[in-house]
Amino acid sequence: MLSDKTIEIVKSTVPLLAQAGTVVTDHFYKRLFSHNPELKNIFNMSNQNTGRQQFALFNALAAYAQNIDNLAVLKEALARINHKHTSLNILPEHYPIVGAHLIGTLKELIPEQFTPDVEYAWREAYTLLADICITEEAALYEHSKNKHGGWAGTRQFEITNKQVESALVTSFTLTPIDGKAVITHKPGQYLGVKVKPAGAEYEEIRQYSISQKANGKNYRISVKKELQPKPGMVSNYLHSLAQGDVVELYPPAGDFFLRNSKNPAVLISAGVGQTPMLAMLETLLSDNPKQNIMYLHACENAQQHSFAHYLNELSAAYNSLQTITWFNQSSDRADFTGLMDLAAIKTQLPLTNGDFYLCGPAGFMAFVKSQLLALGVKNEHIHYEVFGPHQDL
Repeated sequence: MLSDKTIEIVKSTVPLLAQAGTVVTDHFYKRLFSHNPELKNIFNMSNQNTGRQQFALFNALAAYAQNIDNLAVLKEALARINHKHTSLNILPEHYPIVGAHLIGTLKELIPEQFTPDVEYAWREAYTLLADICITEEAALYEHSKNKHGGWAGTRQFEITNKQVESALVTSFTLTPIDGKAVITHKPGQYLGVKVKPAGAEYEEIRQYSISQKANGKNYRISVKKELQPKPGMVSNYLHSLAQGDVVELYPPAGDFFLRNSKNPAVLISAGVGQTPMLAMLETLLSDNPKQNIMYLHACENAQQHSFAHYLNELSAAYNSLQTITWFNQSSDRADFTGLMDLAAIKTQLPLTNGDFYLCGPAGFMAFVKSQLLALGVKNEHIHYEVFGPHQDL
């Protein structure tokens, strides 16, 4: 437990962090990678270049300092971070390195305010946070290792099927080379995929949602070929691979998954946010075919509508499933044109007793969440997944 003095000191630094903004995290990452370049094999350098990782870390630091006397409010955010860490194989020995660079950054940027007392308080606070994360992540690693079909670290998987789903999305079925079973994932979870594209200086790890229900034999990921603002290194590399090629996977992770509930389920996605929704949809239809399900999806046009034929087949086969589609650019083969407007279907939505699952670009999810709240849906019934560094909606 932290002393009252430590809590008081750390909370008093919140205005300093706010004033410095992402200058702190920019400096931190430059310092970290300068002294420990081997960590570039773990961190997503594309998110470094866009500033997304720095922004996410700054928000996490500020939230920790602000709520250090009531860490319970950060439980959900910490759980999400712990799962992400396991998909990157973050280990206990990484925490002292990060802590040293965090303290070093604060000493260098705010030397006058970062007195010995402030330094001691932040060291104590960081040690507590590291201990919490190490303990939680150890439990996750243990679960992945000991559960049937589980493993520790990376495991080699062969691409046993490659299927084009739309103009930008291709699915890859990944089967373990050792021929053994795979751990049963929760619908909505993702895999850490470790590759080293040709010409890349470092290994790259990316998280891709599993896009099928659990079968104990293999996984499927569905990857969007990122072209803007510049070609995605890993997504383009994966699209270049062929059936028979091999990738390395970390075990399934993620705290965004179906809740055990018989309530009506509403799955809402945009673009490649479909991927975890497909795993959820298949699981729901398999486990309880009579449960009412709505699947709402938005994308640019018919050419970018992945799994369209498959979803039509499911809708025809299950009376309990209703699918509604928005195309931003045209109404051809869509129910609506333009942005997703839930007011148009509010009488069909289970506003009082439904569970709502969101996945897609952060702006899209914030837009949809605000509509749901305005329609009277309780916040605790809205669940979402942000691709990349986490951010609140």
